[in-house]
Amino acid sequence: MIYYLSLGANLGEREQTLRRAMRMIEQQISPILRCSSFYYSEPWGFDSPNPFCNLCCAVETTLPPIEVLHTTQAIERALGRKEKSDGHYSDRPIDIDLIRAVDEQGLEVFVDTPELTLPHQLWQQRDFVKVPLAEIMQ
Repeated sequence: MIYYLSLGANLGEREQTLRRAMRMIEQQISPILRCSSFYYSEPWGFDSPNPFCNLCCAVETTLPPIEVLHTTQAIERALGRKEKSDGHYSDRPIDIDLIRAVDEQGLEVFVDTPELTLPHQLWQQRDFVKVPLAEIMQ
């Protein structure tokens, strides 16, 4: 399965943190197939003087979606993330979201559980996801 991930950071050394997160993804999930350029944006859903640095990447793995989610959440914690957003957004050193998953036949994978929804419900409303995702989907 190919997973499309969105990574973002607006605290600390943003670009360095994103590079560290990608190395950890490669070590714990799979090598990265494609990665977008960095994309800089204002915070979405809250006010902050700290702009975000974002990117999207694609990985291919046999891991099920929930295991990819748990692994990315562990990477976030290892990089200083204290808690996930519960609908109230705030500054953060790292955020990794599963955006989409595509199976071996190229078909969209749908997941709808209390813990995970795929495709991500808000990705089409967020330029900081749409722009880098379009870059790696070409």
